[in-house]
Amino acid sequence: MLDDVDLLVCGAGPVGCVVAERAAHLLGWRVLVVERRPHLAGNCHDSTHASGVRIHNYGPHYFRTNDEKLLRYLSRFTDWIPGNYVVKSSVGGKLYPFPINLTTLEQFFGLKLDADSAERLLHEKRVPIDNPRNSEEFVLSKVGRELYESFYLNYTLKQWGRHPRELAASVCGRVPVRLNSDERYVDHRFQVMPRDGFTALFARMLRHRKIRVLLDTDFREVQRLVQPRRATVYSGPIDAYFDHCFGRLPYRSLRFDFTPLEVEYQQPCVQINYPSEHSWTRSVEIKHVTGQRHPHTVVCRETPQDGGEPYYPVPAPAHQQLYERYRERAEQATRRERVYFCGRLAQYRYFNTDEVILEALQCFERIRRECPTSAGRRASSRRPALT
Repeated sequence: MLDDVDLLVCGAGPVGCVVAERAAHLLGWRVLVVERRPHLAGNCHDSTHASGVRIHNYGPHYFRTNDEKLLRYLSRFTDWIPGNYVVKSSVGGKLYPFPINLTTLEQFFGLKLDADSAERLLHEKRVPIDNPRNSEEFVLSKVGRELYESFYLNYTLKQWGRHPRELAASVCGRVPVRLNSDERYVDHRFQVMPRDGFTALFARMLRHRKIRVLLDTDFREVQRLVQPRRATVYSGPIDAYFDHCFGRLPYRSLRFDFTPLEVEYQQPCVQINYPSEHSWTRSVEIKHVTGQRHPHTVVCRETPQDGGEPYYPVPAPAHQQLYERYRERAEQATRRERVYFCGRLAQYRYFNTDEVILEALQCFERIRRECPTSAGRRASSRRPALT
C-alpha cells in the first residue's frame, strides 16, 4: 500500500538497492523503491542481447575493491568469477597496454627498459609542474607531452567535450602509471565479477517481503502521493530535485552501439580505447569478463555526447561551485524533511561501483542514526551496516 511506507527510495540502482535492503533487513522498515526505467540495477544493468550474449547496457562495470568487508556483504547476493580487466589503447594503428606501464613505454619509445631506466626516461619527459591545476598539467607532470598527446589529449576531448586544461586534475589523475609489466586496468586487491551479472545481484537484494519496487514510474508522481514515516533517499540528479532553481548542472552522456558478430571473440581484450581514431572513445567486448561461453560475441562502441541520459558529472571548478549551492539546499532538505541525497548524480561526483555502494552504506548509517524508528525513539547505531 502506498500509505504504508517507512522509507521512500528514488532509484533502483546500487544506492537504492543497498539502502532498501539494509533498511528492510536491519530495521524491518517497509520500503518503496521507485525507478523510472523499466529495469533494476541502474547503470550497472546487464541483460541478454538478442544474439544470446550477455551485455552491459550502459557501458562496462568492472567491479574492484580493497574492502574485504564490502566483498563479504555483497557475497550474500552473488557468487563471483575473476575479473580479467585488460585495456589497450590504439595509437598509430598499434595496440598498447593502458594504463601506461613498462611495456607501453618500451613499445612506444622503442627501448628496452627496466623500472629504474623507465623512471629516468619519464623524469626526462616530464614537464616540471609542482602543483598541477588541471588534467593537462597533471598528465604533463607525470609522463610528458608525447605520451599526453598520444594517449590522453584527444581521448579526453572526445569523452568530455572539453580540453583537459578545463577539467580538474582528478579526471586524468585516476589513471595510474606503472613501472612494471602489470597489464591490469586497476590495482585493487579484489577484481571480480558477479557470476550471474549485476542485475541478478541487485535483484536479490530487493527480494524481501518488506520491499516493494515500482518500475517505469516517475518519482515525482509518487512523491506527491506518499509520505514516508521515516525518510526519503534520492539518487537522481540533484539539480532536477530542486527544479534547476540555480541553473542546470552539466552532465556528459553516451551513445551505445551494439554489434553482434558470429565469432567467439573479436578483440584481444575487454576494452580498446581510441584516443585519436574514430568518433567513439572505446569499444567494449564485455564477454571477456562475464565468463559466458557462447559461439558468438557482441562489441559495443561508446560515443560521448551532450544531452540525453546523464552519466558523468563534468568535474570543473565552475560546475563544482554550482553544485555547492545545490548541496546547501540538499542539507536543508535533509534537516527539515529527512531527504537524503546519495549517488553519482545526487552528489555530482564520479564513483566507481564499489565506491557508490560504500556511499550507500554510509547513507544508511546516517539515516539509522537520525531517523526515528518509532514515535519518540531514534534508531540505534550500535550494529554496523554490514552485519
